[in-house]
Amino acid sequence: MAKELPKYMQLTTWVKELIESKELKKGDKLYSENQLSSMFSMSRQTVRHGIDILEKEGIVERIQGSGTYIKADVFDRPKTLNIAVITTYVDRYIFPHIIKEIEKVISKAGFFTQIAFTYNTLERENAILQTFLNNNIVDGLIVEPTKSGIPNPNIKLYQEFKKRKIPIVFINSYYPELDYPHVCMDDKDAGLTAVNHLIEAGHKKIAGIFKADDRQGHFRYSGYIKGMLDAGLKIDEKNIIWIDTEDLNHMGLIEKRILKRLEGCTGCVCYNDEVAVPIVDICKRNNIRIPDDLSIVSIDDSDMAVYCDVPLTSVAYPIMELGQKAAQNLLNLIDDSSFDATHEFPATITKRNSVKKI
Repeated sequence: MAKELPKYMQLTTWVKELIESKELKKGDKLYSENQLSSMFSMSRQTVRHGIDILEKEGIVERIQGSGTYIKADVFDRPKTLNIAVITTYVDRYIFPHIIKEIEKVISKAGFFTQIAFTYNTLERENAILQTFLNNNIVDGLIVEPTKSGIPNPNIKLYQEFKKRKIPIVFINSYYPELDYPHVCMDDKDAGLTAVNHLIEAGHKKIAGIFKADDRQGHFRYSGYIKGMLDAGLKIDEKNIIWIDTEDLNHMGLIEKRILKRLEGCTGCVCYNDEVAVPIVDICKRNNIRIPDDLSIVSIDDSDMAVYCDVPLTSVAYPIMELGQKAAQNLLNLIDDSSFDATHEFPATITKRNSVKKI
């Protein structure tokens, strides 16, 4: 499990808050290490580490034999011309294309890109955020949330960036606990578009496979529900399959559960192409023909959909546009903190061979 805000960061945050409220001003002397150790109930070594971080950020300066003094306003720091891009993965699925488009816009504006990836684990997200906070080397961040469908223990770290007035734009999803802008596809519209395509093709018994630990999965499920209800179709919970990141990486281990949930269905909405392709493989192993026995509509319209054994009808994900929009909106936020950087793309569908009209 990811860690809470470290003790030394509690100290650095407290000093910055005093500076922001004008209780500490440039030239004021900070409490001694012994005093801070007593005030915060932490070791002198931890206090010293916190002071080291503040000194590295240019907020305080140590004068030998005299003490530690406030050097500058906490937000009077020079631009680093670095922007961090944090995604769950960097070299698979749609992520290389998104990162490439982000980097193009950022480099054209004279900034450099620092890329990190979390493997969709909260612990690695925690470590990456702490590194950027400790080193104070970025002017803004573009972040794909980690497991945004469950409570996140790293929220305090994100709030620390806000205190430092370092803007963040989330892509693909967002954390509801944070009031930060996001650039993503309208995922409810994506789920609605997917199920409506099957309904228009005459399907009535439609299964759904959604990801539980990402908010995208929740929104896509919401769109699926709306489409079914609008069409007056019955929603059978036995035909809904919820998976998580571990399931996605080992779909073969839940094959029997998937087949059981698909029984009697003529259509299926898949959370994304990474889910749909192994579903096609599972069906092939069990003599279920796509689309004759089961029609599939996926989401994201990635290369995986194109090169699947049965090319997939898939709701198109605006890969290039999203990367460009996220980068440009972050640059706008760096220049103007009041800029409205949230943008959601409407869903469109690319039709291929995975849906049969009945």
